[in-house]
Amino acid sequence: MPPAPKADRRTTVDVTALLERGRTLATPVLRAAVDRLAPPMDTVAAYHFGWIDAQGNPADGDGGKAVRPALAVLSAEVTGAAPEVGVPGAVAVELVHNFSLLHDDLMDGDEQRRHRDTVWKVHGPAQAILVGDALFALANEVLLELGTVEAGRATRCLTKASRSLIDGQAQDISYEHRDRVSVEECLDMEGNKTGALLACASSVGAVLGGADERTADTLETYGYHLGLAFQAVDDLLGIWGDPDATGKQTWSDLRQRKKSLPVVAALAAGGSASERLGEILAADAKTSDFANFSEEEFAARAALIEEAGGREWTADEARRQHTIAIEALDSVDMPDRVREMFTALADFVVVRKR
Repeated sequence: MPPAPKADRRTTVDVTALLERGRTLATPVLRAAVDRLAPPMDTVAAYHFGWIDAQGNPADGDGGKAVRPALAVLSAEVTGAAPEVGVPGAVAVELVHNFSLLHDDLMDGDEQRRHRDTVWKVHGPAQAILVGDALFALANEVLLELGTVEAGRATRCLTKASRSLIDGQAQDISYEHRDRVSVEECLDMEGNKTGALLACASSVGAVLGGADERTADTLETYGYHLGLAFQAVDDLLGIWGDPDATGKQTWSDLRQRKKSLPVVAALAAGGSASERLGEILAADAKTSDFANFSEEEFAARAALIEEAGGREWTADEARRQHTIAIEALDSVDMPDRVREMFTALADFVVVRKR
């Protein structure tokens, strides 16, 4: 994993409390939005969010890291507004994010998320598709029903990010069927799939608070590069993460043949390990028995990726994108404490283990 950011960038912010603030402010409004769904979609969505178990009993499941809600309510404070001003934006972004998770899990064949069976595994593919679609529609409702000029601007931000997210997923799927993907193509895909929505999360609260275009655009820059750092760390965890922490299978991205950053960087590196990895992955793409590979076979592929330098390159890229995100904040006028909280969230992204 990437090491902690440099000491001169560290803050005294309690990141756990900051994430919990975003979750606490957004969850009641998120629950109210989900309650609008017709049965059984309301129940299926509640299961996905971890509010109930597969039998419909109340549960206190893992609702995710809540980075996006934390960013949305924090960005409202850039304008001097109360964090509550950013709550509709936080909820809208969280709805779009979870729409993408429901669909991605089905498309990728993932059976586990947050240490539980995924929605398609429990309730079937049709419900996963329908509930995902419903959450996407709700996201726009939550913003547009505010009826303000700022809400219209926020909705444009969200729809633009949503389109980029969908583009990124399409790229991701198409890359699984190619022998080679360039590092530039991979970064473009991850910028769409992860960076765009984090860019919106980082600016939507400020937009709702009346921020000018320059401020909103700069916060989007911060969020976009934070998203690239976030995804680089996700890519590391997708191969070398601890399943007890990530809630996914060992070698999960290798099982899905994903052309993630460590893989494409290793293939682009040259050298014997890179060449051997390319030969193995090309052969993998032609086999029909991939799902039955042993742990040792996946471990061998991971070892080649590391030997070729893919792991180290990706960790360096996470740090580089983190630095770009932090430096973007320098051109935005905001209270010092708000700046410290943005910095602390960026630091959290590059040192997390899940």
